[in-house]
Amino acid sequence: MLRQDDTYIFLLQRSENNFEILRFTFISIEISMKKYYCLFLILFVLSLAFESCEVQDDNEVPQSIAVQNFIWKGLNLYYLWQKEVPNLADTRFTNQNNLNAFLHGFQNPGTLFQQLLNKPRSLFSPEETIDRFSVLFADYNELEGILSGTTKNNGADIGLYYKDASQTSIFGVVRYVLPNSDAANKNVQRGTIFYAIDGNALTNQNYVSLLSNDSYTINLADYANGDITPNGQAIQLQKTILSENPVYKATVINSGSRKIGYLMYNGFYPSYESQLNATFAFLKSEGITDFVLDLRYNSGGSVATATRLASMITGQFANQIFAKEQWNAKLEARFNATNSATTTNLFTNRLGTNESVASLNFTKIYILTAKSTASASELIINGLKPYIDVVQIGDKTTGKNVGSITLYDSPAFSKQGSNASHRYAMQPIVLKIVNKLGFGDYTTGLEPNLFLKEDLGNLGVLGENEPLLNLAINTILANGRTSIKQPEKVFEAIKDIQITSLLKQEMYVDEFLDK
Repeated sequence: MLRQDDTYIFLLQRSENNFEILRFTFISIEISMKKYYCLFLILFVLSLAFESCEVQDDNEVPQSIAVQNFIWKGLNLYYLWQKEVPNLADTRFTNQNNLNAFLHGFQNPGTLFQQLLNKPRSLFSPEETIDRFSVLFADYNELEGILSGTTKNNGADIGLYYKDASQTSIFGVVRYVLPNSDAANKNVQRGTIFYAIDGNALTNQNYVSLLSNDSYTINLADYANGDITPNGQAIQLQKTILSENPVYKATVINSGSRKIGYLMYNGFYPSYESQLNATFAFLKSEGITDFVLDLRYNSGGSVATATRLASMITGQFANQIFAKEQWNAKLEARFNATNSATTTNLFTNRLGTNESVASLNFTKIYILTAKSTASASELIINGLKPYIDVVQIGDKTTGKNVGSITLYDSPAFSKQGSNASHRYAMQPIVLKIVNKLGFGDYTTGLEPNLFLKEDLGNLGVLGENEPLLNLAINTILANGRTSIKQPEKVFEAIKDIQITSLLKQEMYVDEFLDK
């Protein structure tokens, strides 16, 4: 996790059944913040593990329940709602053998994972559900790909909608198409509508399995007067491994004396921060007077990247609080005891690569949102509100005010040293995130200042001529005084999290663990 020339000295003293770390010495020429972060975590995990030495004895864990043991211990330590789950209590098991006996009752690791969550959506009705977002993956390679924007897909980003109030029949609408993808090569366009896959009409019972296939044919339909009518056309699509640059479109719109910058940004992926920063440098060089940030189809990603995006929008608040993380009581007590500042995210003037942030220094921003706007996108809105004027235009957002970390089966739960016998990893909810003022209670979504749902019969061209962008432009030109024309018919959307991947709406802390 740190350089090989770094030196660590631990002095452990046994007191009754507990170990305490009495002295730690770290010798290094240069200590970066990330190294301090990882170093703190090593000490932190060790100190917690030694508090219950008997239960933590992995040498007594049979290989048949190694994954289950990893799941329980990871959730016992990090899970945000650890105190609310009786089977995760620190006093639930007196020793490793008792824990083993419990774990043997769950042959399927996924079943155990769901049982240890706090009212997960898999076991409770939407009204009762508390944990909507924790996920377990049997292959961490897939998990890592999703978090970095690299997935197996055909390039058509879709929204799914119920045809009527019965919420049985479903249709799909292409929202945007990735360049150089199979969908792009076959001339699939924004606004393309389909009602069936491989001739099977989409329903609330079959859409997940049909869309999960690597290859399928979409059966197309036309939209007229609120009706979805099959037109006899079809397009065969093939999934390949694609890496999505989240900076989808950036342009400058000249209107009278105003130069309006527009950016569609579709994912908070750390590996594309330089491209994002270059886009802001371009907008700044164009002398834009106003800025419209399109987060309609951005369902989340890295908290650190969100903090840097907020710093690009502003620039005048360096080293001030953008967001604060609230972890479970056990972890908060440890953080407070060590005076750790790692739970506070500050506006910055540097990227993770030490590249200077290209900041606009704006005091007002217009943000386009939809039902699929979630997680780190909502963090941008909530985190900026105490500092600048945020005008939200569109639909209410998802309402995801919690974040996660990636846990691997290793002593420190990092990827380094992970169990070679399997590739399980989990992304549990570990924190709630709030803004400078301590506000973070928006589980039902963030309400827009100007409400306008997307018109599926008139989606328009992104960044050029479409209803939500036009509303933003008219609001800018009219100083906030503008009329709003709602779509002739509104359809209820199915959440993206059920469509493409379990992590579509993830917000994660990517520097807490050294992956």
